[in-house]
Amino acid sequence: MFQTTRRRLALWYTAVTAVLILLFASGFYAYVRSTLIERVDDTLSHIVEVVERSLVIEATSDGLVWSVDGQPTLGVNVEASFRDNETDDDDDRIDIEWFDPEGKLLWSTFEGPLDIPLHASKKGETVTVSEKRYGEPVILRQLTDRMQRGRQVLGYLRVSHPWFEVSKPTRRLLLDLIVWTTVIIASVGTTGWLLSGLAMEPVRASYQRLKQFTADASHELRNPIAMIQTNVQAALVDPQLAPKDKQQLQVVERLTRRLGKLVDDLLFLARQDSGMVLPQPTKVALDEVLTEVLEEQLIKAMEKPVMLDLEFGEGELSGDEQVLEGGEGAEASIGTSFEVMGDRDQLARLFTNLISNAIQYTPPDGEVRIQLTQASENSSRAKSLIVVRVADTGIGIPADDVEHLFERFYRVDPARSRREDSGSGLGLAIAQAILEQHQSHIEVASQVGHGTVFTVTLPAAKS
Repeated sequence: MFQTTRRRLALWYTAVTAVLILLFASGFYAYVRSTLIERVDDTLSHIVEVVERSLVIEATSDGLVWSVDGQPTLGVNVEASFRDNETDDDDDRIDIEWFDPEGKLLWSTFEGPLDIPLHASKKGETVTVSEKRYGEPVILRQLTDRMQRGRQVLGYLRVSHPWFEVSKPTRRLLLDLIVWTTVIIASVGTTGWLLSGLAMEPVRASYQRLKQFTADASHELRNPIAMIQTNVQAALVDPQLAPKDKQQLQVVERLTRRLGKLVDDLLFLARQDSGMVLPQPTKVALDEVLTEVLEEQLIKAMEKPVMLDLEFGEGELSGDEQVLEGGEGAEASIGTSFEVMGDRDQLARLFTNLISNAIQYTPPDGEVRIQLTQASENSSRAKSLIVVRVADTGIGIPADDVEHLFERFYRVDPARSRREDSGSGLGLAIAQAILEQHQSHIEVASQVGHGTVFTVTLPAAKS
């Protein structure tokens, strides 16, 4: 229990810290990337301004063509404007392209035209091109500006910057962030595990003291209760005892017996929790155990009366269903082994609790049916299982209460605790503790007014 709580604390601590670190790393990465892009866009804008100032603008057709507003038509002398703008063939150079007003490429530092639509915008955009100089598809950051004088469009200037000026440092940054985030999360997880252990230590010590107190108190109470019960039973056989006194002593004897059972249950659970009692697994014939338990419960069933029925069979485990094959009765068990590895006394106590509860909450003339089945999982025929189903025709359990059945001192109907035949609310908690010791599990299916079915699944002993 404490290890599970410790793992959960460490996991939550690590998860929360990991989320915070990932948010910080993501924000830092986005900030650096946007900063690099802004720097590239600023460089492109500066190049546009420089080229714009160096453009040689002159009247076209010797000034014979006039525009609508009465001004001569202007044009850009491409040779004079761009002869000094050619750069070297480095991969990180900035390329320039000049287009006429109709969008036709007139001059470019690229070896050939780029198959990219012309978008006149002073905002940078990222494009992918296949350019001969690089020999493979590359990504460029581009900025396109429309050059005009008054209302006359002189052309379009597009400048391109290699994208690896952004991708290279961001890729390196991303790798560093992944490595360091992983290291930090691992360190936080280790620290969280250690800190949760320190935080749980006082709780563990307190719980251990409480369990030890419960075990000691239960052990010390057993002898006085046994002495009281013995003396009361001795007094009851006195022939000179008055009827009124006899009735009172019978009440004392009945209450003492209930108190003794409660103390035994508490002592058992305390020992199970503390690990004081380790099971001594041996091969146990489950059919023999069930037969003995039914013989012990037969008197209680006959007093109600409730019919007890024990069936044996073989089947196949598919989901939550067990299908019996063969006839009913002990004859069907011939040649079938129902052996499991476990503690015989604990298993007897387990099925005594289940069958006793079934009889207690089944009305007169009802039926308690026990089915003992040797089954196997569909996925692995070699893995044999022993399945015991205890089904009754009792009052049933509401769906909201089923998940709380195995809690200590839990009762579906609190009014039952005031009945003389009611239990202590520890029987199913003891059953679950025994099954946990045997690496087995129990399932409950119930319908109010129709009955309840407890299904216990145990691994069969190897031949």
